Amino acid sequence: MGAMTGRKALMVVLVALGAVPIVSGLAGLFIGPAFIPGGGSTPVSVDNNYRFIDAYWLAGGVALWWSLFRLAERAIVTRVILVIAVVGGLGRLMSVIAVGWPTPMFGIALVLELVALPLVVWWHARVVRADRKHREPAAEAQPLVRVADGERG
Repeated sequence: MGAMTGRKALMVVLVALGAVPIVSGLAGLFIGPAFIPGGGSTPVSVDNNYRFIDAYWLAGGVALWWSLFRLAERAIVTRVILVIAVVGGLGRLMSVIAVGWPTPMFGIALVLELVALPLVVWWHARVVRADRKHREPAAEAQPLVRVADGERG
């Protein structure tokens, strides 16, 4: 796969990954826990915390999309957001161990967070590295210091 093709494919994947927290974050904020499978009436404190967390979830999706406008320059933003989602997957795994398996949708999310997202982080690093190599002239071709009497490299 060529550098530009790999970059475009990565962008499509990252746009889709950003859409998940944006759509579900908005739904969670406006609908509450009733939005999720198995959700419904919950204690006030659970509803309150759920909507608070969905605001972060939404913000993460927006920040991920924002980072895509300058893929290389904002690479750390993309990776931090993806790694935070991986850590969230560890929270899901802790829940599975403590109380059992959730609905299939959350089982799929668990696999996505613990398997697919680390691979996307790795892919992102490769694409950004290739972009930087492609866009920057060779370091040895650029003098490090220029002085009036001549050049030193």
